[in-house]
Amino acid sequence: GNKLHLQLGFSHDIFFETPGGINIEANRTAISVTGHDKQLVGEVASKIRSFRKPEPYKGKGIRYKGEYVRQKQGKTVGGVE
Repeated sequence: GNKLHLQLGFSHDIFFETPGGINIEANRTAISVTGHDKQLVGEVASKIRSFRKPEPYKGKGIRYKGEYVRQKQGKTVGGVE
């Protein structure tokens, strides 16, 4: 149909209703958003990404193709000498 079913690690699944004129194709790890209106395609891709943005500590989240998320160092366990 015209719903995208996302399982992003939350306690509930997310069902995204696609607007008219937008085609979404998804396999296990890649989502492809296509359509004639370039602005609407960008808005839909941004909305899908907003459900789980990439975070810098574990690197989890939805990324655009070719996007690089810089990893940050976590807390260090250090003792007082």
